[in-house]
Amino acid sequence: MLLEEFNYNLPESLIAQVPAQKREMSKMLVLDRLKKDFIHKHFCDITDFLTENDFLVLNNTKVIPARLYATKDTGALIEIFLVREIEKDVWVSLIKPSKRVKEGMILKVSEDLSIEVLKKDDDKWQIRLIYEGNIFEILDKVGNIPLPPYIERKMTSEEYKALDFDRYQTVFAQKEGAVAAPTAGLHFTQKILKKLEKQGTKHCFVTLNVGLGTFKPVKCENILDHKMDSEWFEITEKSAKMINEAKAQGKNIVAVGTTSVRTLETVMNKYGKILPIQDSSELFIYPGYEFKIVDKLITNFHLPKSTLLMLVSALATKEYIFKAYEEAIKNEYRFYSYGDCMLIR
Repeated sequence: MLLEEFNYNLPESLIAQVPAQKREMSKMLVLDRLKKDFIHKHFCDITDFLTENDFLVLNNTKVIPARLYATKDTGALIEIFLVREIEKDVWVSLIKPSKRVKEGMILKVSEDLSIEVLKKDDDKWQIRLIYEGNIFEILDKVGNIPLPPYIERKMTSEEYKALDFDRYQTVFAQKEGAVAAPTAGLHFTQKILKKLEKQGTKHCFVTLNVGLGTFKPVKCENILDHKMDSEWFEITEKSAKMINEAKAQGKNIVAVGTTSVRTLETVMNKYGKILPIQDSSELFIYPGYEFKIVDKLITNFHLPKSTLLMLVSALATKEYIFKAYEEAIKNEYRFYSYGDCMLIR
């Protein structure tokens, strides 16, 4: 399977730079895998397409303000991107400009936070955070939300910073650790979740800490040579019980986002059933994959040649997904993280 088969042309004007004015007013393209047709709706209509026979699985990971700006003792500005914590206060990170830092160097972010550069590991660095108090409270004060590279607007505006702190986070985000949002969940409001619950569409949460691998381009010509980055996930005892009960009752498991898909499918592949577990996923889903538990998917529109586009193509066939993308482009849907979404039935 060649990488070029998953390419498409997107007008730059359709890359969403800001979210919809209201979360629930994003457009929603409804796909039916049997009829192969398209219905144009808004996300607030999701309650018309789900019933008591559907069970939602959402990712409650919380995006941390992982982009930091620090100074050397010379006054030179250094950008640090926290990727993941590997032990208490020790993080794998990206540093720019990399050639300006050395092992043992102390960088100052603020009065509350300094960074010790430990060692270089390929293209990344291990660093130690030096602080007193709660690190996530400090990061909320001094950090910046790590927006994807295709959102190309100035980070300086306080108004934009406040917007991103609010909107590049799901309303049910709880567990800190992600450096990118599980974007399909961004469309939900508490009001919609309550309305779904009231009509009998129950839900539970899993946690997958979305990593930089989300934006990692596939570089091999043959996609089968691609290796996924490892991402930590957790399924609690309560959620495992709810998912297994829903499946036993014959309900459709509706994954909200590709991160929920990979969490559920990883556990099913390893253990044959959903267990309460903390583990890591390196599962690469592409056409030909047989889904073990996911029946329906709510997902945003993904980048050309991305593993996420390959995943949705595995669920709904590449031909149908590419027709859906053509339909979305023709109708000026907004693409990527802050963009519109699809419901694949």
